[in-house]
Formats: sequence, C-alpha cells, structure tokens
Amino acid sequence: MFKGSMVALVTPYKDGEVDWKTLDSLVDFHVDSGTEVLVPCGTTGESPTLTHQENDAVVAAVVRRAKGRIPVMAGTGSNSTAEALAMTRNARKNRADGALLVVPYYNRPTQEGLFRHFSTLAREVDFPQVLYNIPGRCGTELSADTIVRLREAHQNIVAVKHATGSMDGASELRVRSDIEIISGDDSMTLPLMSIGGVGVISVLANIVPKDVKALTDAALRGDWETARKWHLKMFKLAKGLLTLEVNPIPIKTAMAIKGMLAEEFRLPLCPMNPANRERLQAVMKEYGI
Repeated sequence: MFKGSMVALVTPYKDGEVDWKTLDSLVDFHVDSGTEVLVPCGTTGESPTLTHQENDAVVAAVVRRAKGRIPVMAGTGSNSTAEALAMTRNARKNRADGALLVVPYYNRPTQEGLFRHFSTLAREVDFPQVLYNIPGRCGTELSADTIVRLREAHQNIVAVKHATGSMDGASELRVRSDIEIISGDDSMTLPLMSIGGVGVISVLANIVPKDVKALTDAALRGDWETARKWHLKMFKLAKGLLTLEVNPIPIKTAMAIKGMLAEEFRLPLCPMNPANRERLQAVMKEYGI
C-alpha cells in the first residue's frame, strides 16, 4: 500500500505556532511533484515538541488538503501506549490512510513489552500500521524476532520503516517475513531496495521530491543503472542534510534558504551553527539547488 517516494514532512512554524498556510502549500507541492505518500508528525515533523492536540490537528489538516489525491501516513507513536493509542485512533477518525509508529523511547521496554505495545495498537485500531525501527533515536531496537511475530499476529502491520543502518537486519527480515521494508535513511534507499525494499520515507524529498521519486521509480521497475545514477547524485546532499546537525535542522534550513518556509524551530532545536549553515549552502549549490 505504501510504496515509492514518501516524504517525511516537516512541520512549518510561524511565531511559535504551526504555519497552516505553509503546511497547505507543502501538501500541494508534493502532490504536484508526484510524491507517493505524505508522512506528517514523524521525527522530521518535530513530533516530540508537538502537543497531542497539534499532532491531531496537523494530521487532520494534511488529510483535508490532500483531498484524497495522495495517501497520508500519520506519525502517531509515543513511549506511552495509551497516548499512542489515542493519537492513532484520532488519525483514523481524521481519515488518515495509516499510521507510522515509532518504537517507544526513553523507557526502553523489553521485546515482550514492545510486542504488547504494538499488538495493542494493531488490535484496537484496524487500519494499516508501519513500525518505525530507529534505535539511534529510541535507545531500543525492535528485533527481527519481534517484527516477525508482530506481522504473523496482525496483518494490518504492513511494513517497517528500517532506520537501523543494518543491511543484514533487513536481509534477515526479507528471508523470514513478508512484511514490507521501507528505508528510513535516504543514503540507504538504493541498497535496501536492491534486496526488496519498497521505497523510502525521505527527508530529502522535502526539497528534491522529483529526484527521490526518480530513484524509487527506477528501482521499483528494476532499472538499477538509473537508480544507481540518482543514488550517487543525491548521496552527498543526503548525508549533508542528515549529518551536519541533527534532523530536521538542516532540511528546514535548506527549505528556508529556498523560501519554502520560515527558518523556525521549537526548542530544544535551534537554528544551525553559522559555519554549518555555510557548509549546507555549499552542498546545495554544488547539487544545483
């Protein structure tokens, strides 16, 4: 259901509040650019500093603006099962097409706790759900055993956003389960799709959506020469947007440089260090942005 170029949508702010007008314009931009799925309220959408009410409102606004032209996968994860359940129910009520559910962070549950957490969400909200496995952010990795177990128990758990950096882990999943694998790192999209991944939830697509789509389109049709060309073209830009400073600071800065939104964050995120901003501008100029 969720394939190809999927954008990890930023949340634009203006004077400390969600900038609803700009959010609408970003939805239109991605529809016009051919992006396959909108993914609001994830890490790139600064979900930790959105209130639950804002999370619900952003999802509702994105669905409303999308008008059925493009699917919406709503970020509704939390380290509290009750809170994740409430946001996931609201996403379904607001007519999102599915949910992206991050591994609970900070409290570092056991694998059994993770199984029970995701099982509760899958059992209580009957629509497509995507696991988000990103141990670098969460401090806990969802094991292959647990992912396989979850997929076997709940057919509405349809995919995993794989952001562990491990190709072996992804290969093991491909061998053991029919769960779909979605890249969670732009620089890993081609390698993951080469072993059967179905696309990427992309930070880079916020600024070069047509290029990311060109890569995933080529990979999905088995045109690996073209896919490799796009991978190599975007690699340095992808690394710059993800490593100069913590995501989403570089991508929102790049978008602000392009005039797509205000250069505004919520604490504890803050504007880029000036030297890093200059490096980012150099990478963008080299790419042709």
